[in-house]
Amino acid sequence: MPRSGEDARRRLQQAALELYRERGFEQTTTAEIAARAGVNERTFFRHFPDKREVLFAGEADLRAALTQAVAEAPDGLQPFEMLLRAFRRAGLILEENRSFSEPRLEIIAGTPTLRERELAKNASLTQALAQALRQRGISDQVADLAAQSGWATFHHALESWIEDPSQSVDEHLAQAFDGLRVLSATAGSSPTQTED
Repeated sequence: MPRSGEDARRRLQQAALELYRERGFEQTTTAEIAARAGVNERTFFRHFPDKREVLFAGEADLRAALTQAVAEAPDGLQPFEMLLRAFRRAGLILEENRSFSEPRLEIIAGTPTLRERELAKNASLTQALAQALRQRGISDQVADLAAQSGWATFHHALESWIEDPSQSVDEHLAQAFDGLRVLSATAGSSPTQTED
C-alpha cells in the first residue's frame, strides 16, 4: 500500500535525526537514512536535495511566518515589538515540533558544516525580516539593526528553551527581549569616555 509523500518525508526526517545522533552527521549516508525510513534512496532525493536539507527543510515556511507576522503587526509598534510578534509565531511552530526542533538544534550545534549552513540560512532570514520592516516604513539602517539584533535575541531564547524546557518558548522570548530593551535603553545613556 503506497504511503503518502508527507508520511515518507516525516519518516525520513525522523530517521535522519536518529542516525545523526547515533553515528554523527558526517558518518551518515542518504542510503542509510532511506533504509531506516523504509524507502529507497530515490525517494529521499524526491524530498531533500542533500542530507543537510533534512534539517533545514522548513526554512521557506519559517520565512513566510516571520515576514507575514511583521506585515500584519498593528500600526504604531516599534521594530522590536514587530519582531517579537514574529518570533512568537515562529516559537509556536518550534514548540509544536519540539521532538524534531530540540535534537535538530543539538545536531547543528555539534557539527561545524551544519553550523556554517545555519549561519547562511540565518543571514537569509535576517535579510527577509529587515525587508519586511522596510516595507512597514522603517529606515534601512534601523531595519537592518533591528533584524540582526532581534535574530540574535531569538536564538538566545531558543537556546534557553532547550536548556530549560519548564518554560515555554514565549516565556524565554519575553525574557530575552526584556534584556534587549534594557540594553537598548542604556546604550545611549553611558557617559562617553575620553582619553586623557
